[in-house]
Amino acid sequence: MKTTAVRLYGANDLRVENFELPEIGPRECLMRVVSDSMCASTYKAVIQGAAHKRVPEDVAEHPVIIGHEMCGELIQVGEALRGQWEAGQRVVIQPALKLENDHDPGYSYPYIGGNSLYAVVPEIVLERGCLVPFRGDAYYKGSLVEAIGCVLRAFKGMYHTDYTDYSRTDGVKKGGRCVILGGAGPMGLAAVELAVSYGKCATVVVTDLNQERLDYAKSVCPPERAAKAGCALHFVNVAGCPDPVSVLRELAGGGFDDAFVMVPSAELLTQAEELLGNDGCLNFFAGPPVHQLAGSLNLYRVHYDGIHLLGTAGSIPEDTVDVIHLMEDGVLDPSGMVSHIMGLHAVPDALFAMKKPDGAKKVCYNELDIPCIALKDLPEWGKKDPLYRRLAELVEANQGRWSPAAEAYLLENAPRI
Repeated sequence: MKTTAVRLYGANDLRVENFELPEIGPRECLMRVVSDSMCASTYKAVIQGAAHKRVPEDVAEHPVIIGHEMCGELIQVGEALRGQWEAGQRVVIQPALKLENDHDPGYSYPYIGGNSLYAVVPEIVLERGCLVPFRGDAYYKGSLVEAIGCVLRAFKGMYHTDYTDYSRTDGVKKGGRCVILGGAGPMGLAAVELAVSYGKCATVVVTDLNQERLDYAKSVCPPERAAKAGCALHFVNVAGCPDPVSVLRELAGGGFDDAFVMVPSAELLTQAEELLGNDGCLNFFAGPPVHQLAGSLNLYRVHYDGIHLLGTAGSIPEDTVDVIHLMEDGVLDPSGMVSHIMGLHAVPDALFAMKKPDGAKKVCYNELDIPCIALKDLPEWGKKDPLYRRLAELVEANQGRWSPAAEAYLLENAPRI
């Protein structure tokens, strides 16, 4: 079967190409990849090429399909898998295979990736339990599962200790105070949603240096909605603030129980430690772009106040399943994370534009021939095209958020490649 995909040949070398996929084996599946959401990790792989740990050294001779946040449906199932999987079944891929060679879908394989019309799901993905059923009401939600799973793993990694008997409780402190530093980006938005709906925090404070990003975050994660869940949610611009620690601690009514650092900044690491109260847990979530990034902590507080530090990266199949259940049960709605929509041919330019962050998650619908469009710009596009006029109405009806209804209308009416 022929497919069209975005393939990586080396550093900064992306090509949209048509090519033939091999026939699937008895323990493989053929997947129609409906959607993929763009990730900064893909941008890093594209910029670095073979220097990236997940990109094969021979990528110039054997290009790989990019995109690892994919959702779609199976259209063919290998003989040995029949009875376990079936054609027409919606699925998502958990891309973190945890192999010794660091190879993962979307970085390392020639026939599976999120930015492709079709993909061959290899046996190793099934062996690792990384092909996961998805019964959600929209493909874009499935494409956001992987990103949210990484943040959920961060929440699961947090812990607190009762020093009267040294018993330990995993997770953020329920009813506690949580600060998300540099949190107005896409992963920060996922952290906000989880802190409110999953972590059951009483107070959540989100900081950033960019007012436009904060305004967007506040519009899609409104404090009024958080208040209904029993959470006081605050968005704070700390740009130019001479003493952000005092301001934030006063806003929260004391030291924080949990802190997430969403930007790879040594300065924010130190600030997070200063913001924490006794037994405070600090997660340095953001992945540094360089191998040597040193930061400082007050070791007196580590010893006497029980401040503790961890870092989490990626997720496991358990997290994928848990995120899907949170969506299916109505606990979590990730729609506010989507800021742009696009078709397959728009992917290369949109990826290179990530050098300067803009918006939150950009969702690609692979079979469509549409440019990269911000949801906030749909009314303007709608002045010339009734397709976008109707999409603007559907987005407005969902308080400015993407929705299953908007996706269904787009997939039914937009031009194909």
